[in-house]
Amino acid sequence: MTSASGVTKRLGSTQALRGVDLRLDGGITGLLGPNGAGKTTLMRILATVLAHDEGDVCLLGRDPDDPVERTEIRRRLGYMPQEPGFHARFTAFEYLDYIAILKEHTARRARHDEVRRVLARVGLQDVGGKRIRTLSGGMRRRLALAQALLGDPRLLILDEPTAGLDPEQRLRFRELLSELGEGCEILVSSHQTEDIAALCPRIYVLADGRVLKSGAPRDLIDHARGRVWRGSARDAGAVVAWRTADGDQRQMGTPPAGAELIEPTLEDAYLLLLEDHACAAA
Repeated sequence: MTSASGVTKRLGSTQALRGVDLRLDGGITGLLGPNGAGKTTLMRILATVLAHDEGDVCLLGRDPDDPVERTEIRRRLGYMPQEPGFHARFTAFEYLDYIAILKEHTARRARHDEVRRVLARVGLQDVGGKRIRTLSGGMRRRLALAQALLGDPRLLILDEPTAGLDPEQRLRFRELLSELGEGCEILVSSHQTEDIAALCPRIYVLADGRVLKSGAPRDLIDHARGRVWRGSARDAGAVVAWRTADGDQRQMGTPPAGAELIEPTLEDAYLLLLEDHACAAA
């Protein structure tokens, strides 16, 4: 079991997290929130990179504040940061081999087999001998995911893993992640609401270091039900609106009487949650 209860964290003069509660019950859990919401701070805490100030954190049933248990957690943890650092002169294979050594894979033949396994898992088996500086941005993202998969971790923390991937790569990522979610706990953050909706049976929405809402995608979508409509022109009650490809205005907010309501999406619900939070804070 992995959970956070009442977690707070201050970074300089900024209160990054304010009493966050979160629980992973196996499978894939999604994390949505605007820039500055505290997503990366929370994920770094759960990845044992950063210590929290207050609250309780339990990772795979262990206490990360205890040095011995923290080491055990890290042996079973895979972490893909938002901005992974690479040794540009390394080849993809050499980089993964180096990370595998840091993860205590000491037997050379078995370690190299593991490196080849994760390269194939992310579709980079043909570029293992290429230097990282020659790889495309999408390939580097997949390489960052590959290092997180070394050792078949039981907990995966993935911060914006689909950033820079083209549509085909994102679909392949969904397929891979759905397979991985059958055997481990995964927390994934993304600005791509369609990825989160497609993969995650439970979603947390963060803003200003707080959890605004959590639940299944349908629970979040219910927040927008009756608040999304279409019309030929923007109505006064719309807080967000744009002209669609068919020429109508898709609008969110307070619909006028007789408006043509349409089925909301997770993106609609997410935008309305943020708008409601901003209005309440004003």
